[in-house]
Amino acid sequence: MSRIGKIPVDIPDKVQVKISERRVHVEGLKGKLSLDVPPLASATLVDNQVVVTRANDQKESKAQHGLARSLIQNMVTGVSIGFVKNLEIQGVGFKAALANKKITLNLGYSHEIVYPVPDTIQVTIEENGTKVKIEGPDKQLVGKVASEIRSYYPPEPYKGKGVRYSDEKVKRKEGKTVQ
Repeated sequence: MSRIGKIPVDIPDKVQVKISERRVHVEGLKGKLSLDVPPLASATLVDNQVVVTRANDQKESKAQHGLARSLIQNMVTGVSIGFVKNLEIQGVGFKAALANKKITLNLGYSHEIVYPVPDTIQVTIEENGTKVKIEGPDKQLVGKVASEIRSYYPPEPYKGKGVRYSDEKVKRKEGKTVQ
C-alpha cells in the first residue's frame, strides 16, 4: 500500500468536492479546480473524505495511487487556503511593475520584459518593485509563474543580483584577485 495514497483527504467545511467517473471537481472560496484521475487509480467520496484506491499492486499503479492522492490534497488546500510564492529582485535598477495583468521587469537588459499573468493568479508587488508575491489556488501554476519570472535573470554567484525566491540561499563566490 502506498504510504501517501492510503491517507484519506479531509474536506474542510467551505469546500465542495464532486466526483464524476474519472474527474474530480473541487470548489471553494479561492476558486474552482478539476483533475482527471490517473487511469490506474480511482477516487471515491466517503464521509466527507476523498479516498483514493488503486487497481493492483504493480509499481506504476502504486506510483499513480500516491500521485492522485497528492494532487487531490493540493486542490483541496488550494481552494481553501491557497498557495503563495515570494520572489525578491536584487540589483541596482532592477525592479518590477504591475499593470493590466502584466508584469514589467527591468532586469538590466536593454529592453523591458513583459510577462502576462494567468487569470487565476494574483500578483502583488511591494517595496519599490523589489518584492513580488504570487498567489493562487493551483499549486502547479503558482510554481510555474514564479519559476518563469525567476528564469529571466537567475541569481548570479558573484554580486548576488537577479531574481530569487525569498527563502533561497545563493552561494557566493570570490572574484578574481590581482597579485
